[in-house]
Amino acid sequence: MIIADTGFWVALANENDKFYTIAVQKLSTITESLITTWPVMTEVCHLLLKRQGVSAELSFMRSYQQGAFLIFDLNHQHVVIITQLMEKYADLPMDLADASLIVLAEYLGHGRILSTDQRDFHTYRWKHIHLFHNVLFA
Repeated sequence: MIIADTGFWVALANENDKFYTIAVQKLSTITESLITTWPVMTEVCHLLLKRQGVSAELSFMRSYQQGAFLIFDLNHQHVVIITQLMEKYADLPMDLADASLIVLAEYLGHGRILSTDQRDFHTYRWKHIHLFHNVLFA
């Protein structure tokens, strides 16, 4: 499974996004399942609604409904880790969506991610030491 971040989803939905072409090309070559988290879903829906309107938001939700990607369910035990991560990376700052993806990477045991956020996912470490590998730009 490959982790998918907000920027990847937003780029796929907008032909005018500077990462649209690379996101579409990368998606066409991926044979693994994509996975994300509910905080990312929330962030994507908010951005799509704000920037492109309800039809873009609904299209994204329909893709999930049709099984285009999986959702990792965070639980109460993850809150401690998420809070610690947000404190550690407060200088960036780190948001809930990004923190949830670090928890997901730790669960999966890898940091392969599709993200337009090159700065943050170059800085973040999962399990405190492991680098993310941004598949979008590989």
